[in-house]
Amino acid sequence: MIETAAMICIGIGILFNTLGVVGILRFPDVYTRLHAETKMTTFGTIFLALGVILYAGGMLAGTNDSQYLTLAIHTAIVVIALAFTNATGSHAIARAAHRSGQLPDPSVVDRLMEVQKHD
Repeated sequence: MIETAAMICIGIGILFNTLGVVGILRFPDVYTRLHAETKMTTFGTIFLALGVILYAGGMLAGTNDSQYLTLAIHTAIVVIALAFTNATGSHAIARAAHRSGQLPDPSVVDRLMEVQKHD
Protein backbone atom coordinates (compact mmCIF):
# COMPACT_ATOMS: atom_id res chain seq x y z
CA MET A 1 0.00 0.00 0.00
CA ILE A 2 2.77 2.45 0.93
CA GLU A 3 4.73 1.55 -2.20
CA THR A 4 1.67 2.36 -4.32
CA ALA A 5 1.30 5.77 -2.65
CA ALA A 6 5.03 6.37 -3.17
CA MET A 7 4.78 5.54 -6.87
CA ILE A 8 1.76 7.84 -7.24
CA CYS A 9 3.70 10.70 -5.62
CA ILE A 10 6.68 10.03 -7.87
CA GLY A 11 4.38 9.99 -10.90
CA ILE A 12 2.85 13.33 -9.88
CA GLY A 13 6.34 14.77 -9.40
CA ILE A 14 7.45 13.61 -12.83
CA LEU A 15 4.26 15.08 -14.35
CA PHE A 16 4.88 18.48 -12.72
CA ASN A 17 8.51 18.48 -13.86
CA THR A 18 7.49 17.59 -17.41
CA LEU A 19 4.85 20.33 -17.52
CA GLY A 20 7.38 22.80 -16.13
CA VAL A 21 9.85 22.01 -18.89
CA VAL A 22 7.10 22.51 -21.48
CA GLY A 23 6.30 25.86 -19.82
CA ILE A 24 9.93 26.96 -19.94
CA LEU A 25 10.09 26.15 -23.64
CA ARG A 26 6.71 27.66 -24.57
CA PHE A 27 6.25 30.80 -22.46
CA PRO A 28 7.22 34.11 -24.07
CA ASP A 29 9.18 36.03 -21.44
CA VAL A 30 11.43 35.61 -18.43
CA TYR A 31 8.67 36.16 -15.86
CA THR A 32 6.27 33.51 -17.14
CA ARG A 33 9.16 31.11 -17.67
CA LEU A 34 10.29 31.78 -14.12
CA HIS A 35 6.77 31.05 -12.90
CA ALA A 36 6.79 27.70 -14.70
CA GLU A 37 10.26 26.88 -13.35
CA THR A 38 9.28 27.76 -9.79
CA LYS A 39 6.16 25.59 -9.88
CA MET A 40 8.13 22.78 -11.46
CA THR A 41 10.85 22.92 -8.85
CA THR A 42 8.53 23.35 -5.91
CA PHE A 43 5.75 20.89 -6.64
CA GLY A 44 7.66 18.45 -8.79
CA THR A 45 10.58 18.02 -6.45
CA ILE A 46 8.45 18.00 -3.30
CA PHE A 47 6.23 15.24 -4.71
CA LEU A 48 9.29 13.26 -5.81
CA ALA A 49 10.80 13.65 -2.36
CA LEU A 50 7.53 12.69 -0.70
CA GLY A 51 7.48 9.53 -2.80
CA VAL A 52 11.04 8.72 -1.73
CA ILE A 53 10.19 9.34 1.94
CA LEU A 54 7.10 7.12 1.71
CA TYR A 55 9.08 4.38 -0.01
CA ALA A 56 11.90 4.61 2.55
CA GLY A 57 9.37 4.52 5.39
CA GLY A 58 7.73 1.43 3.97
CA MET A 59 11.05 -0.31 3.48
CA LEU A 60 12.17 0.70 6.98
CA ALA A 61 9.01 -0.80 8.47
CA GLY A 62 9.48 -4.01 6.46
CA THR A 63 13.21 -4.59 6.86
CA ASN A 64 14.19 -2.45 9.87
CA ASP A 65 17.35 -1.43 7.98
CA SER A 66 18.74 1.94 9.08
CA GLN A 67 19.83 2.96 5.57
CA TYR A 68 16.18 3.71 4.74
CA LEU A 69 15.91 6.00 7.76
CA THR A 70 19.02 7.82 6.57
CA LEU A 71 17.51 8.15 3.10
CA ALA A 72 14.27 9.59 4.50
CA ILE A 73 16.10 12.08 6.73
CA HIS A 74 18.37 13.28 3.92
CA THR A 75 15.39 13.68 1.61
CA ALA A 76 13.53 15.71 4.25
CA ILE A 77 16.58 17.97 4.62
CA VAL A 78 16.62 18.50 0.86
CA VAL A 79 12.93 19.48 0.89
CA ILE A 80 13.51 21.99 3.70
CA ALA A 81 16.49 23.51 1.88
CA LEU A 82 14.48 23.67 -1.34
CA ALA A 83 11.61 25.46 0.40
CA PHE A 84 13.96 28.23 1.52
CA THR A 85 16.17 28.60 -1.53
CA ASN A 86 13.59 28.22 -4.30
CA ALA A 87 11.56 31.32 -3.44
CA THR A 88 14.66 33.39 -2.74
CA GLY A 89 16.34 32.40 -5.99
CA SER A 90 13.23 33.06 -8.05
CA HIS A 91 12.81 36.47 -6.45
CA ALA A 92 16.43 37.36 -7.18
CA ILE A 93 16.11 36.33 -10.83
CA ALA A 94 12.86 38.29 -11.26
CA ARG A 95 14.36 41.35 -9.61
CA ALA A 96 17.48 41.20 -11.77
CA ALA A 97 15.34 40.83 -14.89
CA HIS A 98 13.24 43.85 -13.93
CA ARG A 99 16.28 45.97 -13.10
CA SER A 100 17.87 45.12 -16.44
CA GLY A 101 14.78 46.41 -18.25
CA GLN A 102 13.09 43.14 -19.15
CA LEU A 103 9.37 43.81 -19.34
CA PRO A 104 6.68 41.16 -19.54
CA ASP A 105 5.59 40.56 -23.13
CA PRO A 106 2.07 42.05 -23.13
CA SER A 107 2.98 44.71 -20.57
CA VAL A 108 1.48 48.14 -20.98
CA VAL A 109 1.68 49.43 -17.40
CA ASP A 110 4.59 48.88 -15.06
CA ARG A 111 3.45 49.88 -11.56
CA LEU A 112 6.77 48.96 -9.99
CA MET A 113 8.63 51.37 -12.25
CA GLU A 114 6.13 54.13 -11.36
CA VAL A 115 6.73 53.55 -7.65
CA GLN A 116 10.52 53.57 -8.12
CA LYS A 117 10.35 56.91 -9.97
CA HIS A 118 8.57 58.52 -7.02
CA ASP A 119 11.17 57.32 -4.50
